[in-house]
Amino acid sequence: MDQYDGDEDYMPQEDDWDRDLLLDPAWEKQQRKTFTAWCNSHLRKAGTQIENIEEDFRDGLKLMLLLEVISGERLAKPERGKMRVHKISNVNKALDFIASKGVKLVSIGAEEIVDGNAKMTLGMIWTIILRFAIQDISVEETSAKEGLLLWCQRKTAPYKNVNIQNFHISWKDGLGFCALIHRHRPELIDYGKLRKDDPMTNLNTAFDVAEKYLDIPKMLDAEDIVGTARPDEKAIMTYVSSFYHAFSGAQKAETAANRICKVLAVNQENEQLMEDYEKLASDLLEWIRRTIPWLENRLPENTMQAMQQKLEDFRDYRRLHKPPKVQEKCQLEINFNTLQTKLRLSNRPAFMPSEGKMVSDINNAWGNLEGAEKGYEEWLLNEIRRLERLDHLAEKFRQKAAIHEAWTEGKEEMLQKRDYETASLSEIKALLKKHEAFESDLAAHQDRVEQIAAIAQELNELDYYDSPSVNARCQRICDQWDALGALTQKRSEALQRTEKLLETIDQLYLEFAKRAAPFNNWMEGAMEDLQDTFIVHTIEEIQGLSTAHEQFKATLPEADKERQAILGIHNEIAKIVQTYHVNMAGTNPYTTINPQEINAKWDKVRQLVPQRDQALIEEHARQQNNERLRRQFANQANVIGPWIQTKMEEIGRISIEMHGTLEDQLTHLRQYEKSIVNYKPKIDQLEGDHQLIQEALIFDNKHTNYTMEHIRVGWEQLLTTIARTINEIENQILTRDAKGISQEQLNEFRASFNHFDRDRSGTLGAEEFKACLISLGFDIANDAQKRTGIMDAEDFKTCLISMGYNLGENEFSRIMSIVDPNRMGIVTFQAFIDFMSRETADTDTADQVMASFKVLAGDKNYILADELRRELPPDQADYCIARMAPYTGPDGVPGALDYMSFSTALYGESDL
Repeated sequence: MDQYDGDEDYMPQEDDWDRDLLLDPAWEKQQRKTFTAWCNSHLRKAGTQIENIEEDFRDGLKLMLLLEVISGERLAKPERGKMRVHKISNVNKALDFIASKGVKLVSIGAEEIVDGNAKMTLGMIWTIILRFAIQDISVEETSAKEGLLLWCQRKTAPYKNVNIQNFHISWKDGLGFCALIHRHRPELIDYGKLRKDDPMTNLNTAFDVAEKYLDIPKMLDAEDIVGTARPDEKAIMTYVSSFYHAFSGAQKAETAANRICKVLAVNQENEQLMEDYEKLASDLLEWIRRTIPWLENRLPENTMQAMQQKLEDFRDYRRLHKPPKVQEKCQLEINFNTLQTKLRLSNRPAFMPSEGKMVSDINNAWGNLEGAEKGYEEWLLNEIRRLERLDHLAEKFRQKAAIHEAWTEGKEEMLQKRDYETASLSEIKALLKKHEAFESDLAAHQDRVEQIAAIAQELNELDYYDSPSVNARCQRICDQWDALGALTQKRSEALQRTEKLLETIDQLYLEFAKRAAPFNNWMEGAMEDLQDTFIVHTIEEIQGLSTAHEQFKATLPEADKERQAILGIHNEIAKIVQTYHVNMAGTNPYTTINPQEINAKWDKVRQLVPQRDQALIEEHARQQNNERLRRQFANQANVIGPWIQTKMEEIGRISIEMHGTLEDQLTHLRQYEKSIVNYKPKIDQLEGDHQLIQEALIFDNKHTNYTMEHIRVGWEQLLTTIARTINEIENQILTRDAKGISQEQLNEFRASFNHFDRDRSGTLGAEEFKACLISLGFDIANDAQKRTGIMDAEDFKTCLISMGYNLGENEFSRIMSIVDPNRMGIVTFQAFIDFMSRETADTDTADQVMASFKVLAGDKNYILADELRRELPPDQADYCIARMAPYTGPDGVPGALDYMSFSTALYGESDL
């Protein structure tokens, strides 16, 4: 051991220091080279170096600079003078600084250093190396030297022919240095090709690789180590400590890089979730924007077919187009809640969507959609009823108008004839009687004309699309009718004037005409009624029609008697003509009705009666089928409706009860969800029955209070509620796992939250809330509260006080800004758990990320792009480079990036 060899432990200065002993020349040479290289490895950071270790430290300037670089601290201002006193002052400042670090300097004075005493200078440098390079090395609570030796032994243990027992002869073959490099950087040395009997090659390989790739300068010469029986221990320790710090620094950089990667990965994932939310929200709002005008369009169609197509389009919308959007809306809310939870867990600011894309905005838009949808189906059905009624009335109008027009054909020409002027007396009497019969016929047709006018008026009131043509036809009929009345009156007066001149009249013709005309009108009315179409919607209505038809059939025998009587008159006329050989020129002058026509119409009436019977029977069967459909739908709806309500109540109870772990609750809820989803076929079956009812044009159902719309809305609310409840449990699990919260803590949090819901009703009455607060020592007014699964600000404050928090107004405002970032005045259970977990859990902070970046930057206040790419994965390095602002500090260099502002921006303390 040389004369200033320190204690193996190095804490106190070596007690065996003997300033009269001389250094071994070989050891002195090794120490000079090693210590000089070690000093230069630090001085080059300050842009300088030394050539001669005892000469270049004599003025104390570079010695003070060396201490500032390796300690990172500022020493007292040095003296710039050239006199000896100035140099001694500078050296003393350096020695005082060393002593301030707990190092006891024995026999080393400033004068010896200023005088260039090699032994004292080397001893001082060794003291500095021990203090600043070796002392902090500790493995399993050993001393610095023992710790460094133990580190070397562990790192080289797997390598053959390497046995590190000391810091001198164990390193002579060079394999120990190569093993250290290969253990940490196996790509730098092909260890399998090294030979123990070639120490020069081994040593030079290790020294060259360390200098080139590890930034460890050559502190030793291979020739000196191989040529010395026992290499200098201090030189070896100094060089080996450089390996320790180099590899230890790489491990710290890797740890720092991992931390940054973790933080950036969280940030990238959150940004992707934000982008996904924005896109999904935009798509959903755009779909709502396009759909609402379609639902608000109340422009009626002119035909039944067009309106039924509209109803089919609406049915497709409810069954095919809207359900996926309901799922998208639910998923959007789930994604939003999950994102906010992740942001809270990672200490990030809450996510604020773009303007108009908040969950509340989407809910408002959805409410507008459902408001527009609410009356659309009812409007469609009312329009279909209206068109059905219009079609029926229009057909009825056309039939009656056609019959009337057929009757009036030629009547004006007949009334305008002046045949009475040249007729004989008998012919005049015949013409007069015929005219009286016509007047009777005209009066009988008055009712039909009034019916035609009434139907036209109703078509106008119901806004029939072809009202102009109906009105024109009705006006023509009325004008013609008025003209007929005037002509009839005129002819009657003319005939009456001529009546005094004419005395003979054929009474039988007159009687025939008088009785045949009403009977003919009756038969025409009967045929019209028997062919008239009918619309009914209930069994009672068809039964009423059937009763009326039976009553009509009961009058047929009396009608047949009247027919026989009328035919008897005609037979009597024929008998008189045959008996008295009367010369009859033409047919009955009083009427155009003949027995053949009466018999033909009578046969037609008898033919239409069974056809009417069949139509009524078929309609009765259809109404019975409609009643079956009503009962079939009602039986299912009366079961499904209460089932949905029961499930909603059960989910509400599950959400506030605490049975088992969160995983047990989640498993139970998912099984519950599966059982609900398995109920979907019954909903689909009910949809099928509802479609059959609509296709049958059934508009009411007295057997149930549930409509298909009630069932649909209830089913959608049930699916949404179970999905939201499962999401709440998943977020609680996410919070628990991220924050390390125990199940007992979660149960305690839930118990405190549920404290105000003692009856498990899901609500909190005013008196219950007042009693609860009074029990905690508060004098509270009678303010009613509702149990909704969330707390307002005052509830939350009371809950915190009950758990032991002593809150002022300022502190409570700060806590509310954390649990209610959107300032809605309410606190959810998830936000309550997040707040409670923040009290005990530790998360990454901006200062920790900033410190990690500083490690990667080599203690600089800025970082370069190359340093980021060297330590981080490519995508995350590019992410940092793209978002870091240029560094503007006075010590910056071209391309320097400001990692400090970037770190604070990650946690919302500044803007990126």
